[in-house]
Amino acid sequence: MSEVRAVADRQRRRDARDNRDRVLAAARRHFAAEGLDASLSAIARAAGVSIGTLYNHFPTRDLLIDAALRDLVLDSVRHAERSLAVPDPWTGLVNHLTALAQWQAADRGFTDICVRSLPPDSPIEQAKSEGHQLFQRLLQRAWDSGQLRPDVDLTDVGLMLWSVVRATETVRPLAPDAWRRHVAILLDALRAEAAHPLPGSPLDPDTLRVAMTPESPAPKPI
Repeated sequence: MSEVRAVADRQRRRDARDNRDRVLAAARRHFAAEGLDASLSAIARAAGVSIGTLYNHFPTRDLLIDAALRDLVLDSVRHAERSLAVPDPWTGLVNHLTALAQWQAADRGFTDICVRSLPPDSPIEQAKSEGHQLFQRLLQRAWDSGQLRPDVDLTDVGLMLWSVVRATETVRPLAPDAWRRHVAILLDALRAEAAHPLPGSPLDPDTLRVAMTPESPAPKPI
């Protein structure tokens, strides 16, 4: 009887792992297509499980977001590290900005997580913090080399990149690579030798985060 029970327990654990994997796969697809406020009920249906099973594995939306997008955020951190290893500061910065734009163009969830805050002790927020520091180092290298115009800061670059990706969103079904042209225009505008005096001051980081975070529907879809 104990052997039968052990077999049944192993099967339950295997089923639970399979259910979790299906929920994560469905969440990645829905977040990529619809953003981080995608319906959790739709994710559960796509995974072939009940909403209760989804909540058994991920009691909150934030926990599901963390598990679904953590690897993508870590990929962006590793890419920043590789970009810092590029000898030419401008080339390293261009490589990373282009990669960030490509991820954002392909994945609404990644675009959202760049500006959406999860609990500070969550693995994904810790990875974002590391990526943010690496991004600052990429910018500083380009400033120090005289290749990046000195009158822009981190929030300027972040807002410009985000705006390019969002501005080309509606044409993406017909012209999926339109963002590339506009990122290239953006990069030329950041070159020091092309700079003209800018009006006003850059946004502070908190203002930028609020401006770039879309309002969530109320109530949130379940």
